[in-house]
Amino acid sequence: MHFSKMHGLGNDFIIVNGFKEKVNLDPVGLAVLSKKICHRQLGIGADGLILLLPSEIADAKFVIYNSDGSRAEMCGNGVRCAAIFAKEQGIIQKDSCTFETLKGIVAPTIVDEKEGTVNVDMGIPAFAPMEIPAKFHEPQVIDAPLIVGSKFYNITLVSMGNPHCVVFVDDLKNFPVGEVGPLIENHPVFPARINAEFVEPVSMGKIKMRVWERGCGETSACGTGACAAAIAAHLNGFTTADVEVELAYGSLFVKWKVPEHVFLLGPTAYICEGEYPDLLHI
Repeated sequence: MHFSKMHGLGNDFIIVNGFKEKVNLDPVGLAVLSKKICHRQLGIGADGLILLLPSEIADAKFVIYNSDGSRAEMCGNGVRCAAIFAKEQGIIQKDSCTFETLKGIVAPTIVDEKEGTVNVDMGIPAFAPMEIPAKFHEPQVIDAPLIVGSKFYNITLVSMGNPHCVVFVDDLKNFPVGEVGPLIENHPVFPARINAEFVEPVSMGKIKMRVWERGCGETSACGTGACAAAIAAHLNGFTTADVEVELAYGSLFVKWKVPEHVFLLGPTAYICEGEYPDLLHI
């Protein structure tokens, strides 16, 4: 089974062309496969496994599993990588395409194929607690207090098709993401778990972010998380609606046409490709 490995600012994925390769699409088998192939010591190593498959309503179906075997609704960095991969593999011929995801249709556009730069229409954000989902009664959760462990944190909730909890901090570099992240991810107020973004505002046009991803742990970048963080920063008065989101290995750029569509621009890169024989036995 042939695979390619790509990353978007360090957020890395194993991508398989399901138009050519035969993959067992049983959800249990895919969960086992993703845990095995994404393992950093015993597999190839990645934050997630992406399959591009035939679709009746889009250019391809985008299926992503996290490294812990759980299925994700969407992934901004993964979609950007998949767009470059789809063009290279001949799945698409034009620079603009559509992917069917669990959150609906997303539309990436390759801006610079050589540099791997892709812009994605991420759709319209949602804020209602039932759409997160979260056990709050307010119509929106913006700068609301939440007890996490033994401390209070003020949170803002955003859905980009997958759930995000944004926390603003003063010292991002030294913030204990590895301690607080899993407490927020598995907090009982979030019945489907949640991604946690920790954000330090820099200026009206820039924020810094670290992210604890549901099903992955702390990752170098998160596309939907960057969108959620930028939106939350604007709603809380820290930034304009166009925001540079600085991450460990570079920046993503978010434009929000308030209150409508959000666009995510950033780089991608190939790491390697090869054959993974164990895929044949899943």
